[in-house]
Amino acid sequence: MALWPKIGNQGKAFYSAIRAIDPHTGEKKWDYRLSAPSTEAGVLTTAGNVLFSGGRDGAFYALDARDGKLLWETNLGPSVSAGPMTFAVDGKQYVSIQAGSSLFTFALR
Repeated sequence: MALWPKIGNQGKAFYSAIRAIDPHTGEKKWDYRLSAPSTEAGVLTTAGNVLFSGGRDGAFYALDARDGKLLWETNLGPSVSAGPMTFAVDGKQYVSIQAGSSLFTFALR
């Protein structure tokens, strides 16, 4: 039996998502539905249109910021409740995220 989505008070299914909205029109461009019922994680988008975020279920993922398609995902174990950050060392870009009491860092291609 699936726990999510459940029926909201208006008879519609509700869910948590990363949502892209056009700032000029207010039109929804895409939704990426999260597997966790909610999130506390921040969102980071790079100049290369890669969006990073995470969920309370430990998921940490990369989306294509143009269309919301999943590029990569891993599970870090504890809840991801921080905002990701990116930095470069010797010309190589990295993204770091805190989950639980650990800091995870991944190299970008």
